[in-house]
Amino acid sequence: QVQLAESGGGLAQPGGSLRISCVVSGVSITTYAMGWFRQAPGKAREFVAALKRRGGSAYYEDSVKGRFTVSCDIAKNTVYLQMDSLKPEDTGVYYCNVDRSFGVITTGTLQGTWGPGTLVTVSS
Repeated sequence: QVQLAESGGGLAQPGGSLRISCVVSGVSITTYAMGWFRQAPGKAREFVAALKRRGGSAYYEDSVKGRFTVSCDIAKNTVYLQMDSLKPEDTGVYYCNVDRSFGVITTGTLQGTWGPGTLVTVSS
């Protein structure tokens, strides 16, 4: 069974940076696509970034392109999201997830469980 543990969130100023992490247990990211999602207060969870298995090609939601970078460490079975040039609208709870299908990640149509997420607040 997949278990996901996000960490690294916190408070950042506009224009600042944060790196969040997600330790994946139960499956290997060498065989699963990985993704990051976020949920802003009062809004539905939305797709942010995806990475093909083994750290292949990445895909980003338009509003984060050029600012966020998704990567992974296969040895640690961990996925990262480097967030630069943060904006107040990036505020939310960030979740990671995995799926055998890259398309399922990019469309956010996952059926499995979710981790607790990590809160990112961008404010001056």
